[in-house]
Order: sequence, then C-alpha cells, then structure tokens
Amino acid sequence: MANIQTLDPDASPLAYYGGELRRQREAQGLTQPQLGAIIFCTGSLIGQIETTKKIPTRDFSERVDAALGTDGTFSRLVGLVLRSQLPTWFQPYADMEAKAAYISTYQAQVVYGLLQTEEYARAVLATGMPDDLEGLLAARMERQRILEREKPPLAWAILDEAVLYRPIGGHEVMRAQLQKLLDYSAHRWMRIQVLPFEAGEHASLAGSFNQLRFDDDPEIVYTEDVISGHMTANPETVREASLRYAHLQATALSVEESVARISRVMEERYGDRP
Repeated sequence: MANIQTLDPDASPLAYYGGELRRQREAQGLTQPQLGAIIFCTGSLIGQIETTKKIPTRDFSERVDAALGTDGTFSRLVGLVLRSQLPTWFQPYADMEAKAAYISTYQAQVVYGLLQTEEYARAVLATGMPDDLEGLLAARMERQRILEREKPPLAWAILDEAVLYRPIGGHEVMRAQLQKLLDYSAHRWMRIQVLPFEAGEHASLAGSFNQLRFDDDPEIVYTEDVISGHMTANPETVREASLRYAHLQATALSVEESVARISRVMEERYGDRP
C-alpha cells in the first residue's frame, strides 16, 4: 500500500527531498510501485524515502532524475541530504573541507575518512553506536566525492604505522583498505606517508589533527575529542600545527618507502589465508 504520510518539506533537507520526490512522481501519474519498477527498486523503498524513513543514495537520485526527467534536481538535492546526516558539530568542518585547496592530516588511530573504503568506514562508525549508521555511512562516502573532482584538492596524509595493523572490520576489510591506500599512492594529487614504529617519540604524540588551506581564506586546524570536533584559525595554533606537521613529514618514511611498508603489511598480516 502506498505510504501517504503528510510531510513538512521545510523540516529538513531529507523531508524536502521526500516531498519533492512525491510531488514529481505524482505529477508524472506514477504510483510508488510503478516508479520503483522503472528504476529497479521496490515501491516500498520509494515510499520510505518519500516519508524520510530511508536515506536516498546518489545512485538512486541519478536514476530518479533519468526516470522523471527532472534535469538533475535529485542529484543536486542528495548532496544536501547526505551532508545533513553528519553530526551537527562536524558539519562546519565538512563544509570547509569541501572548499579546501590543500588538505594535510596526521592520523594516529584510523585511516583518514576521505581515504576509507565503505566497509572500513562502516566498522569505524559503528563504534560510536549511532542511531542511523547507514545515514552516517552515506554521508562519509559523499564527503569523498571531493577527491573525484576534475580539480581535487591537493592532499597529504601521514598515517601512524599502528593504523595499518589495527584490524578494523576484519581480515578482508583491512586488505581492501590497504589496497585502496596503495591505489591512492598512484594519484598525482595525493601523497601518503607512514610514520613507522621505529620513529619512537614524535611531534604529535598528543593525537591526530588536520590542516586545511584555502586560496582566499585563512588556514584552519581541526582536532577531535571523544565528544566533538574543534576548528580554529588562530595564527599561533596554525603555526604550531604547521611546525609539528613538518617534523612528522621529516620523521615519516618517504612516499616510496611508505608504499613498500603498506604492501608488506598487507601481504604479511592480511595476505590470502588457506
């Protein structure tokens, strides 16, 4: 049975998306099952998205645009919808990240979010016991689209070697994640370095941090604690973070040595098992 729940399209980007989907579908004289058949999904899924019970994906949105002839309307809206699924405290950082010309990050615990595979990201996000894991996961995958632009930001990631060994998601998930890091190492706009165990004490024992640089705006430093994130453009903080990052780059393995270290860990720790 079609779900005819009343929606307030002003309540959220997701509610607006659902209301617009219903409006456009009905304007074409289609039922939920009929539209579902056209775009190869169930009528139930159409109803759940129209009533905000499910989060639309980018693929779903592109298929809806093609079926309804809506000239990319839903493909544009889905970005706003997915961004709204991020924690409120994280959204300002995500907005700035999407505008950055240069991203540098040091990660002590996990692979940087923009470089995570979907299954690795799912395992990481699940540790926070969220109410809507799938919404958070879709939002994280949407963030990664900035690396797929025709002109993506330049990016530099330093990963503590512990990140390579921590078995998040299990054997196969880790192997796929390390392979993705190796794949990124071939991109001219991405550099990945490993901070090896043998480095001992180093310039960021206090934890992970990110730096964002822009063409026309002040540089930003971002850190997280257990509860939320903190973003600042304070010149002294930015200068201190830049100095620490320079020390990390000097202490880490070279890009070429890092590729070799990731490959070695992938085969020795996560190689195919009999």
